[in-house]
Amino acid sequence: MIANLLQKIIKNIGRVMVGKQRPIELLLVTLLAEGHVLIEDVPGVAKTMLAKCLAKSIGGSFNRVQFTPDLMPTDITGFNVYDQQSAQFSFRPGPVITHVLLADEINRTIPRTQSSLLECMEERQITVDDKTHILPRPFFVMATQNPIELEGTFPLPEAQLDRFLLKSSLGYPDQDEEIQILERFQKKDPFQEIESVAAPEDISRLQQDRRNIVISNPVRRYITDIVLATRKHEAIQFGSSPRGSLGLMRAGQALAALRGRDFTLPDDIKELAVPVLAHRIILAEQDKLRGSRSDHILKEIVDKIPVPTA
Repeated sequence: MIANLLQKIIKNIGRVMVGKQRPIELLLVTLLAEGHVLIEDVPGVAKTMLAKCLAKSIGGSFNRVQFTPDLMPTDITGFNVYDQQSAQFSFRPGPVITHVLLADEINRTIPRTQSSLLECMEERQITVDDKTHILPRPFFVMATQNPIELEGTFPLPEAQLDRFLLKSSLGYPDQDEEIQILERFQKKDPFQEIESVAAPEDISRLQQDRRNIVISNPVRRYITDIVLATRKHEAIQFGSSPRGSLGLMRAGQALAALRGRDFTLPDDIKELAVPVLAHRIILAEQDKLRGSRSDHILKEIVDKIPVPTA
């Protein structure tokens, strides 16, 4: 049931997106695991289109926020307005009240505004003037940042990065894929032709069903072996937190469900370890100066840890 509906969504998005099977799968793994995704890539590789296609495929609402240095927290969460006729305050909801939120170039706004997403990403609610507003379910944040232009940016703090289940990229298409893009968009916009293949209630139900995917003791130990190794590696100043362990477990369950299984394999964990954990570790200063990368170091860690066979 889970796999059938997810494959319909993948196929539906694929009617617009060309050659993005892996990023689309990671996007759905994140959604199914009730997480959020950070996509770091250059402009023009269809990050916005991917978010719009996902929202339309699941029949959900979609809002996009362009993060800029003058953006304020209330521009995201909403604010209260005083009505003189009724002598009462009324809440004007911000763009965060949606199913799919695209936080475009999130590293271009000030830390105060970045932190306004912490509560909604973790607790699925916002608090404005001491009043709590529950967000729609499912609630999914897809944030983007440009890895090239660093001038005028505010790097995401570790607490913010830790709220993203995984970090991914889309990458450039190869020549054949780019030819297909030109053909597909020459006379019409295929996004206008896709229909919803699911409803938000379906996704919420699948998220609950995902919790029942079996995680065996050897797989749990394998997860903790990887996470503990990040805390002991000489090139890493701060390893992954327990939130990383939980995220890796949930992502593993989601990937197993996507592939039609009711149990998680160690290979699921191994495949997802880098996208789930690499952005959660902080390298030692001398290794940063040497040009070391967290994803490369994490891959070395994973390759050295024995994979459970039973």
